[in-house]
Amino acid sequence: MNIPVNSERLARNFIELCEIESPSREEGRIAARLKEIFTTLGAESIYEDNSAAATGSESGNLIIHFAGRGPKANEKGFFLSSHMDTVRPCAGVKVVRKDDLFTSLGNTILGGDDKSGLAAIIELLEILRENKLDHPPLELLITTCEELGLLGATALEYDKIRSPYGYALDANGINTVIVQAPAACKFEITVHGRAAHAGMAPEKGVNALMLAAKALAPLPTGRIGNNSTRNFGRIEGGVAFNIIPDEVKILGEVRSLDNNRVPIYLDEITDSFQAVINAWLPTEETVGFTPTFTFKQLGRYPALNLPGESEVLERVHTAGRMLDRTITEAIGGGGSDANILSDNGLPTAVLSTGMAAVHTVEENITLKDMVSVTEILVALATAEQHYPQVT
Repeated sequence: MNIPVNSERLARNFIELCEIESPSREEGRIAARLKEIFTTLGAESIYEDNSAAATGSESGNLIIHFAGRGPKANEKGFFLSSHMDTVRPCAGVKVVRKDDLFTSLGNTILGGDDKSGLAAIIELLEILRENKLDHPPLELLITTCEELGLLGATALEYDKIRSPYGYALDANGINTVIVQAPAACKFEITVHGRAAHAGMAPEKGVNALMLAAKALAPLPTGRIGNNSTRNFGRIEGGVAFNIIPDEVKILGEVRSLDNNRVPIYLDEITDSFQAVINAWLPTEETVGFTPTFTFKQLGRYPALNLPGESEVLERVHTAGRMLDRTITEAIGGGGSDANILSDNGLPTAVLSTGMAAVHTVEENITLKDMVSVTEILVALATAEQHYPQVT
């Protein structure tokens, strides 16, 4: 199948999008530009939902419809999803192109996560229009605040969505489809002790840091099961080297491909901290005081687990056969909007776009890989509705 991708147009669009600053909650500029682009490309409707009230973003999510063409116009369509926000540092992004490799100047991220997905979607629509290719109705779900824990997708107005399934363009690698991804829960633990001068009156203090250390010590971290991980990633507290710390905060996360394992691993944490508090014995100087701790969930999302014999996966493998390439199914290590969309009854597979070293100033992507994912999108859009069962 010959896909006439205009690689230089794809590159220009990618560079333009990357150089529009759009950190989470500041997506107003890129949302406005995307509305202009999709209007020019013939969108049937562009709807900005009311999710900003929940996310705190300058923009709502965009739900965009494109009518089908030819005999496929009355077929069941699908959606493509990408998010418009990026992590920081992203102020003043300048894209550097060396041959087919795109990077930033090295003092910011590039923004390929997820503007490589947006650029591929735009090029798909250009190709369908200029080549008058038959395709079913297409829907775009362009979300905000994905990088803050999938907030935009969580607040999406699902009653406005017409498609039964779709694809999120938001993964490393190329020619890969993510079919499983973990549930996750971020949390904050705060241990409350009592301050005192470490040299003049240490007996009057209750060291929150030492209590936290005792609670953390017996808890396994890293890969704690075949499909689960736990991490304590940040600790902060105390005011000076000679003051016994009266408060310590610990930030961490638990991930698992099994939704049911997440609360179990969280309970292990709270049980350990409670055991340390229960075992604490007051001294003569601390009678009447008892240390405490609080545990707060900062964000949570469910696991992604697509059934093998599903229409969403059959279609992507059909696209691979049309291109004479293998689309490899994989298990992801992180969440994406697909976790939330699937949990809301919209099976969503995650397509890789070629992005590499994401969330770092070494982020990079090649034009070859962006062309490759665009070819997959065109094949998805032009595939027959009924295709053989995947074997």
